[in-house]
Amino acid sequence: MKIKAPAKINIFLKIVGHDGMYHQIKSRFMRVDNLYDEIEIIEAEKFNIISDVNCALRDNTVFKAYVELTRAYPDIKPWFIGKEIRIKKNIPEMAGLGGGSSDAGAFLKLVNKESGLNLNLNELIKIGKKIGSDVAFFLTDAEVADVYGRGEIVVPRDEKALDVEIFTPPIECSTKKVYEIYKKEFFNPQDTDFDKKETLELLKNFKPHELNDLLMPALRLYPELYKYKNFGFFSGSGSSFFRLKQ
Repeated sequence: MKIKAPAKINIFLKIVGHDGMYHQIKSRFMRVDNLYDEIEIIEAEKFNIISDVNCALRDNTVFKAYVELTRAYPDIKPWFIGKEIRIKKNIPEMAGLGGGSSDAGAFLKLVNKESGLNLNLNELIKIGKKIGSDVAFFLTDAEVADVYGRGEIVVPRDEKALDVEIFTPPIECSTKKVYEIYKKEFFNPQDTDFDKKETLELLKNFKPHELNDLLMPALRLYPELYKYKNFGFFSGSGSSFFRLKQ
């Protein structure tokens, strides 16, 4: 049993407010199918999760997905006996490409199908929101979607993903720290009509800092990003840049 967990890029990311606990965003996610992690479940002597993710098991999003799934549906626990979950990482970590969220979403979809649990999309998203805001997007089949709230409200668009090239410099950006410096030094939430515009129109008519409110905070926090910023547009809280393939 194996499934691909694709990356995503943020075509735009605008912060439109703060609810007292979290920043509220308006963003557009675009799936990148040629960059993906792989989640595999195989028969083994005992339950285990094997990954080359550079974090403690308790922080691994697939482990979090397992915990939330079995907490919500305890009858699924026996299905995991004698199964090993393997995570092969290709998506750079802390790079604004959604790798961890995609892994969690792919794991939930794979288990839902192979175990016969057969939850509907809304039931899966309810679990996904407990793991991370971006998981909801990866649980849908949307190539392109506008997302709202903390990222958990997903509205698929009738658009095909564009062909892009991604460059990820050897810099890991902490989403938490980027948002913190945004709130401290750049907080100026303004709504836009970007979600009414086509993706290609946005990329052709707006500059990177106009599309992504987190670019300038990331540059302030990680000045070494300056030497890469002319590559193209900035995804999420970084550190990846992308541009249309020529």
